[in-house]
Order: sequence, then C-alpha cells, then structure tokens
Amino acid sequence: WALHLENVTMSLSGQYKCTFSTYPYGTKAAKIQLIVKAEEERHYLKQVWLNQTLEIPCLEDTTSENLSTYPLKWLVGENGRKEELVSREPSCPAVYRNSTVLYRQRVLLGLNNALKVFPTKITDDGRVFSCHVLYHPERVQKSSTTVRVFGK
Repeated sequence: WALHLENVTMSLSGQYKCTFSTYPYGTKAAKIQLIVKAEEERHYLKQVWLNQTLEIPCLEDTTSENLSTYPLKWLVGENGRKEELVSREPSCPAVYRNSTVLYRQRVLLGLNNALKVFPTKITDDGRVFSCHVLYHPERVQKSSTTVRVFGK
C-alpha cells in the first residue's frame, strides 16, 4: 500500500493517515508526517589562482536536468549582503546587472549556466557565489560556492 504524490507543493505538508480493515484483527492505521522543504542548498569550496578565470558550475550534481528550461540567477554575497550578478529566463538571453563596480565587466554566463569571473582579484577571496534555480514557484534549488584566491 502506497500513496504517490505528484507536483508536490508546500501545501501538501502535514500528517497523513492510512486506515484499513482486516479480518479478524479489526482496523489498522499508520501515520506519517510529511514536511515539504521550500528550497535545497548545496555548499562548495573553490580554489583559484589570482588573475586566472574562475568558473563555477550552477548545480554541480545536476546532470540529468536541463537548466535552460528554468529561470535562474547568480548572486554574490559577503557579510550577509547578496547582490544579483546575472539572471536568465528560459529561451531568453542573460541579463547582467551593472549595480556593482567590482563585477561589472568581469562576469559571464558560460556553458551550462556556469558563472565565469575573469580575472580573479584578491577582493574575490571569501566571497560566496550562489546559483538559484526556480523549478517551481515553491521549489528553489541553490548551490553556493565560497571562493579562495591564492597568489603565486
């Protein structure tokens, strides 16, 4: 006996109860608590040499799904603040945000929606770059990468 749920949303969170009658033992019941998470996040660490190209995959462990069919955005953060660098809607060109002087001419959305930063600077050290993919209005998958920059 199994319950199969499709197109799972946050509204399906709650307690589910299965009840059935048996002979000669009577009614049997089982309960399960379902918690639907709004987002999943994976954390990575990337090391790069100073003045080299930094390339960060959007979702490193996602190979079976085509990311081009979902909206996504890249953000950079430090000290609790996050700033959007680039976003892309399905079947549309990427939109670059010019709000930051630090990354204005240094970021590019590469193949498979990887973020490319060139050249890496010492100010990139410790920054957290995160990719957010919107699979469903209630389901966002995130990948965040902390960068360590080394000099020669």
